Amino acid sequence: MTSPSRFAARGSRFAADLAVPESSDLQNESRTAKREPRQRKVAIVHDWLTGMRGGEKVLEAICELYPQATLYTLVHVRGSVSPRIERHHIKRSPVQWLPRAGEIYRNYLPLFPAAVELFDLDRYDLVISSSHCAVKSVIRHPAATHVCYCHSPMRYAWDQFGAYFGPEQVGRTRSRLLRPVMARLARWDAATAGRVDRFLANSQYVAGRIRRYYNRGSTVVYPPVDTTFYRLLDPARPRQSKPSFLVVSALVPYKRVDLAIAASRKAGVPLKIVGRGPEEARLHQLGGSEVEFLGWRTNEEIRDLYGSSTAVLLPGVEDFGMVPVEAQACGTAVVALGQGGVRETVEDGVTGILVADNSADGFAAGLARAQSTAFDPVVIRERAERFSRERFLADFQMAVNDAIAERGLTR
Repeated sequence: MTSPSRFAARGSRFAADLAVPESSDLQNESRTAKREPRQRKVAIVHDWLTGMRGGEKVLEAICELYPQATLYTLVHVRGSVSPRIERHHIKRSPVQWLPRAGEIYRNYLPLFPAAVELFDLDRYDLVISSSHCAVKSVIRHPAATHVCYCHSPMRYAWDQFGAYFGPEQVGRTRSRLLRPVMARLARWDAATAGRVDRFLANSQYVAGRIRRYYNRGSTVVYPPVDTTFYRLLDPARPRQSKPSFLVVSALVPYKRVDLAIAASRKAGVPLKIVGRGPEEARLHQLGGSEVEFLGWRTNEEIRDLYGSSTAVLLPGVEDFGMVPVEAQACGTAVVALGQGGVRETVEDGVTGILVADNSADGFAAGLARAQSTAFDPVVIRERAERFSRERFLADFQMAVNDAIAERGLTR
């Protein structure tokens, strides 16, 4: 937590800002009652910049809206995110200089609360946090507005401890030691929810999690999907005679790529996996001859893979899930576990298959159903257009302006 002396310093700085306006402002004010407000100073805060996943695609769109904003993050691996993000002035936390921080930053999770509270955001009028871990708890100036785009309350500290830190993931002893650490982190996460003026949720599913863990309401603003880039290249393309399924995912426990592998083996169908992550070695051991690991691929390559696949698989519970919408924008159906945000983006029997049973047998049955269903690529594409980038930019800007007006504070 921030010390009283730091709050006092902030108060003194704020008083000084009010007491000593610039001389040019005084001259302008004496000449006319209609004075243009000074440009709002904006800070964007994102947990870490180590790759272009769903959260970073949202961040990229936010950066488009605020090109002059300063970007704060716990860890930044240079060149790992898009040029639009990299163009911003990026400030990093002390975690950046810990050993191998760019590779094993998750190991420093217990240090994140102290690190985010060290960010000095006093001079900003608007703070936008893009948070799935800790940065929603930054401390801003009392007169500033803080809008948090919440991808999810911290998964590891709340309901997915076992997926990340269970005995089968990190060993029995380490799992037992980490449990009280994560419990303290959850208490801190809940206690600091009041630092946010307005929560924006990426789905109704996440809005429910925000209510449950933070006791706060939120505004749903669906993430941006580039439906101009991800598009139906050939509306008349024939169905493939041989099925081919695709996973595009970070290889982390909660994504349940292991379930996709087991289901594809039971169904006897080929599976391609795009992505990297800490689960990669284990998943390689599970895969057979019909499972192909492609590593990371360019956006163009992924678009081509979407378009040439029978269906894209989503075996885990997603807070929203941008990959299914990207696939649908290319006219490709989705086979997904029927839980979480995917229930808001996939229509069973029309744009994909929602699987009720999260077992290998249940998911294999979903793959078989996808092969026998005559999906219409044009209809699938039309449904995806509800989640366009243009819609996100408009809805996000409106929500931020509403939050600023609601606060009614100017500096």
